[in-house]
Amino acid sequence: PSADPLHKATIIPRGRALGMVMQLPEGDRYSMSYKYMVSRLAIMMGGRVAEEFKFGKENITSGASSDIEQATKLARAMVTRWGFSDKLGHVAYGDNQEEVFLGHSVARTQNISEETAQIIDAEVRRLIDDAYSTAKSVLTKKKKEWIALAQGLLEYETLSGEEIKQLIAGQKPSRDL
Repeated sequence: PSADPLHKATIIPRGRALGMVMQLPEGDRYSMSYKYMVSRLAIMMGGRVAEEFKFGKENITSGASSDIEQATKLARAMVTRWGFSDKLGHVAYGDNQEEVFLGHSVARTQNISEETAQIIDAEVRRLIDDAYSTAKSVLTKKKKEWIALAQGLLEYETLSGEEIKQLIAGQKPSRDL
């Protein structure tokens, strides 16, 4: 409910991605709420969960690697930059890495204790694990819908947000030929 609406989904590989889901905000966004970010994390974990449901845990692939990487970056920023951890409080822990010019990067580092580093890692892990559990719960409850979406993607390869809504509602997407 706190996520941006779906704009498009495709299974056509591009670059390193085997497919993608694009969401677009309904308006300008100047800041992100905790609720919004937690929803984003659950969405990012959805691909891995769907793979596990479809193929079994022992047959999952590296297909969700980009989503897992992005989820980890977001969770780490939530903990180290935006103060979204009760255990660490409202403190920023210099985990910033900014791209400069010509591909050179500069890292602003802050010395933190090993204990604090372990708490940061545990909090990031907790956010990711919670997102995984949320994705698993949603996909379990909405199995019919995500199977219809997967079948629609196999048939059409690319779907608009409106076509996705139609599939989930049990309708065939209306397409202009």
